[in-house]
Amino acid sequence: MKLSSRRILSVRIVFSTRFYVALAIVISAVFWVIFNVFDGLLFFSPIVTFYYPVPEDSITGFVLSNITAGLVGLVVAMNLYIFRNYKAKVGTSFFSGSTLGTVSSMCASCSSIGFFLATSFGAAGVAASSFLTNYQLPLRLVAIGLLIWAFYSADRKITASCAL
Repeated sequence: MKLSSRRILSVRIVFSTRFYVALAIVISAVFWVIFNVFDGLLFFSPIVTFYYPVPEDSITGFVLSNITAGLVGLVVAMNLYIFRNYKAKVGTSFFSGSTLGTVSSMCASCSSIGFFLATSFGAAGVAASSFLTNYQLPLRLVAIGLLIWAFYSADRKITASCAL
């Protein structure tokens, strides 16, 4: 079987059930809201407002956060499928890939809350805030890479169980 059809097979297996489709959509939507609130593009007070059009200096971060939110939904739904359907030994790669990818994607978005860090943690907060602000885009790219790795490892686990 060709490599691309194996990828399609694993996605088709997982998302043939409406539960996993709904789970991926809900998780993606939740992370999209979180990322856009942290980036200062979505506001809930006094009314729900989205900063449109997205400022030119925020377009790259907005696109990367949309990709990250979608990948988080995909990876979490696939990992839940693995966890529920494969009662055998769950490897450490399952936890490290999904957890590391999800945590890093959230951390890449937290540079916008640097002022909260600075007031809460003093000098350490200022240092963390400046680091996250300066390296926000590379951190988001690393997070996307980790999420792709987590997707690949979940895909391998699903397709390995389908081998004849």
